[in-house]
Amino acid sequence: MSTQKFRHKPRTSPFPDFAGMADLLTEEQTMLMQSVRSFVQKECEPVIASAYMAEDFPRALIPKIGALGILGANLDGYGLPGVDQISYGLAMREFERCDSGLRSFVSVQGSLVMYPIHAFGSEEQKREWLPKLHRAEAIGCFGLTESDGGSDPGSMKTRAEDKGDHWILNGSKMWITNGSLAKIAIVWAQTSQGIRGFIVPTDLPGFTVRQMKNKLSLRASVTSELYFDNVKLPKTAILPKSEGLKSALSCLTTARYGIAWGVLGAAEACFDEAFDYLKSRPVFGRPLTAYQLVQRKLSICLTRITTGQLLVHRLGQLKDMDKLHFAQVSMAKQYNCELALEVARMCRDLLGGNGIMIEYKTMRHMCNLETVYTYEGTNDIHLLIVGSEITGLPAFGQDV
Repeated sequence: MSTQKFRHKPRTSPFPDFAGMADLLTEEQTMLMQSVRSFVQKECEPVIASAYMAEDFPRALIPKIGALGILGANLDGYGLPGVDQISYGLAMREFERCDSGLRSFVSVQGSLVMYPIHAFGSEEQKREWLPKLHRAEAIGCFGLTESDGGSDPGSMKTRAEDKGDHWILNGSKMWITNGSLAKIAIVWAQTSQGIRGFIVPTDLPGFTVRQMKNKLSLRASVTSELYFDNVKLPKTAILPKSEGLKSALSCLTTARYGIAWGVLGAAEACFDEAFDYLKSRPVFGRPLTAYQLVQRKLSICLTRITTGQLLVHRLGQLKDMDKLHFAQVSMAKQYNCELALEVARMCRDLLGGNGIMIEYKTMRHMCNLETVYTYEGTNDIHLLIVGSEITGLPAFGQDV
């Protein structure tokens, strides 16, 4: 048996990869990751802090993101690239390395707007909207959550009534990402046939959008309330293949997969910033990285990040094989959001007083992750989804 001790070279490059995950990527996956990384560093990083402080999305980026070809990139047909699911996850990680609001914009457009049209729409709807949405010529939003709904979307009060030759939509939605940017909304409403999805243009009479302000988290993301007052829709507005709440929740499963990848980018960005700071800051004649407590915290952070990387890579493989179960996505969303928030908080601590300044990104990430930890299924809800799968006994009044 070899007695050679394991020696890991001192970390000199950004983006922690302790388990050598890069070796598992194909050439195409690596090229896509590097392309998105280069775009984010060049176009997004210089403007994100000011956008966060201004509490608005950096709208000048929208056509540039469209030109990048990443919106709905894991879908195929209709001019879409149909990249594999690991490539899609890597892209989400690179966007959230900059800011959760940026990844949310991309994720909502692809997973919550393009995906339901792709999965449940008519051929006419797909041909009309998917190419425009892919190029960011039209922005969409996803209307499911209501003020009294939260973790119980099946109790929604928004209703669409069939009037023979048209639909009448009434109700409201809130916490809607991209709402004030959107040209169309994918709205889920009660009908006489159960919950169905509709494509609703935002400029129709009776449709009002109000941007929500004074957020302390996810500030570089547009969050809105949607109101429908006797909005008249053509019969062709319905997504014909949508079938009950399970259709809406399948969209969330797709988005949650991207979130599980994305939050790793935020955690990695915090780790990089803290490490670079610590190794260059002397205390009592030695760099901070030489002290045991600091090394312990760095070790905890890197272990959490590495575990999360391994988890989502495996889920990407399962998704490409069409074997991914929604409870596996819940496990990843819950665990990776929790680890990312833990890493951000620990890195903020390691940065000391500088950690609260906008010139550093860690507290911005930490504040954003408080929202990501909660939206698209709270931490507790995802734990209960996994628990129900373990026991075979549902913890809810209905499947989620």
